Amino acid sequence: MTFGSLTQPPDSTVCFTDRLEAGELLAQAALKKLEEHSQACHQSCVVYALPRGGLAIAAPISQQLQCPLDVIVAKKITRPENPELAIGAVTADGHTLWLPRTRSQREPAYLNEIALHKAQERASLQDQQFEPSRPQVSPTGKIALVVDDGVATGMTMAVAVQALRAQNPAQVWICVPVAPSELLSHLQTWADQVVILATPSPFQSVSRFYKEFNQVEMDTAIALLQATNQKLHEG
Repeated sequence: MTFGSLTQPPDSTVCFTDRLEAGELLAQAALKKLEEHSQACHQSCVVYALPRGGLAIAAPISQQLQCPLDVIVAKKITRPENPELAIGAVTADGHTLWLPRTRSQREPAYLNEIALHKAQERASLQDQQFEPSRPQVSPTGKIALVVDDGVATGMTMAVAVQALRAQNPAQVWICVPVAPSELLSHLQTWADQVVILATPSPFQSVSRFYKEFNQVEMDTAIALLQATNQKLHEG
């Protein structure tokens, strides 16, 4: 497995203007990697965004590659006493991934099950909101490009890839503008190809690498999904 694009500035910093700029740059890197592999983009790819922020990155990629844009909804599993700490992740259709340390802590199983149920409920609700705007496509036999606005812990990305693998795509690619350097080996293990623009260190948070990193509201995310696929259909 190889990286499609890695640019590491000497001072280990990078800053995108916004998600649109990052998406356009990532689209160029993904297209270059696909051309290197002689892939017929519009016939063999489906772009999957992790909503909501991932849709703003994925839309330019879908447009550049002339392939459908879909979503794959995954949520972190957290406990009420520490909602910022992910102990796992789950997709809307129930694919689940736990952090190894969760088992080693010997937490009561029923508490983890409650946390899992709540996370999947949130994922399922969001998935239902997107459903009317999703293209009727399958990743089976195609290249599935999984896109987000960045990777921090990698939990939602990992479980999204796991869920897509179950649908028998030809390959799964991870495409993100920025990710911690210490996660690269894991990303390479999860995906057939990884396209990343920068791996700065120290990382701290995804938002740190964007000048503008406003929350993407649900209506905006749905509109992006609809408009992108409409343009593809009209073209």
